[in-house]
Amino acid sequence: QVQLVESGGGLVQAGGSLRLSCAASGRGFSRANMGWFRQAPGKEREFITREFVAAISGSGGSTSYADAVKGRFTISRDNAKNTVYLQMNSLKPEDTAVYYCARGSLGNKPSEYLYWGQGTQVTVSS
Repeated sequence: QVQLVESGGGLVQAGGSLRLSCAASGRGFSRANMGWFRQAPGKEREFITREFVAAISGSGGSTSYADAVKGRFTISRDNAKNTVYLQMNSLKPEDTAVYYCARGSLGNKPSEYLYWGQGTQVTVSS
């Protein structure tokens, strides 16, 4: 059974940094594509409204990013630790959201991912 647990969220000032972690359990992690999504406050808490942030292939050799975070966020993984990371630098108030880790694809649509964590709150103050 696949389980994903996010951590590392919190409150940070604009311009600051945070690193999110996603600890995964279950078989086949090193072959699994992983992604990060976010859901901003005020958005309906529906699966389909989650916004793509970044994705990484099983080997870590291929990554993709949303335009809104390109150059500021970095996705990486440590297959020995079954963990995916999202390093977030130069944070902006508009990055405030619940951040979700997901397993399943390199795509940018929530429907392409089968497994999801519970999310971790990131709040950026101005």
